[in-house]
Amino acid sequence: MKIMIVKRKGHTEFYDEKKVYGSCYFACRNAHLNEIESEFICEKVTYSITQRVAKKKTVTSDEIFAILAEELKKYNEDAAFLYETHRDIS
Repeated sequence: MKIMIVKRKGHTEFYDEKKVYGSCYFACRNAHLNEIESEFICEKVTYSITQRVAKKKTVTSDEIFAILAEELKKYNEDAAFLYETHRDIS
């Protein structure tokens, strides 16, 4: 799968499930979820995102951000809130 992500500064990079998982996991752990619960949620969220973007050749990082927040809300509102409000603004 060779999906290109258009980043906020305009450059592109390949879609990386590990980055999606890592962002999700960081939000879950900051919401004080334990490792097992965090891993379970992030596996589900990452799978869902990958399925949703698999049909595309390019997707923006903003789209990934919105999908991740939406999917994360299905499992834990606090983690979703932390993810949405602690985005890197650089």
